[in-house]
Amino acid sequence: MELEERPNKAVKRDPKGVRLNILRVSSKEFAEYGLSGARVNEIAALTKTSKRMIYYYFGDKNGLYRACLEAAYSHVRAGEEKLDLAGLAPDKALAKLVGFTFDHHRKNPDFIRLVMIENIHKAAYLKSSDIIRKVNSAAIKNLTGIITRGQDAGLFRDELDPVELHWQISALSFFNVSNKPTFSALFNSELYSKEGQRTLRDHAVEMILLYVSHKKGTLL
Repeated sequence: MELEERPNKAVKRDPKGVRLNILRVSSKEFAEYGLSGARVNEIAALTKTSKRMIYYYFGDKNGLYRACLEAAYSHVRAGEEKLDLAGLAPDKALAKLVGFTFDHHRKNPDFIRLVMIENIHKAAYLKSSDIIRKVNSAAIKNLTGIITRGQDAGLFRDELDPVELHWQISALSFFNVSNKPTFSALFNSELYSKEGQRTLRDHAVEMILLYVSHKKGTLL
């Protein structure tokens, strides 16, 4: 996840900047060491602030971890909102969304690691966050709109489920990052070259467009 960096002096003068800097550093620490392994004292040292200040903003270590999850999900959803998909034809809009998701996940491995860690915790912190539920509902709403427009235009087949479609897009984009170490070790890293990633991205877009544009059962 990419969060804006600010100079330390500016951060100290700006409460919003202090909070953002703590989130940026904490996200990397949680992504690297997990919830149990990350140390608030280390985060305080890296942010040049105090443990007391971190607890002032986030309550405790668990609250800080939850806030990092919220920032990570909010970041990806904010990126989706900037795509202006409503101004595109439905097939072009879907292609752009799939490409964005693939690129975002590839460029933000810390986001993937945070999600993997939260899966270890059985999504306990995610479930307790109203913010994450709210921002993620927007993702399904956007997909629902694209699907409806595509069906009305005769481009997409009937019986498409926006949640399932979101799962499919996420699966293609998530696996590319989450399983990179093991997949590369087993089958070499050619798919993770610049050209390999470009090809995977193009094929991910193509697979999703083929799925939505064919009648149910014709791809089986």
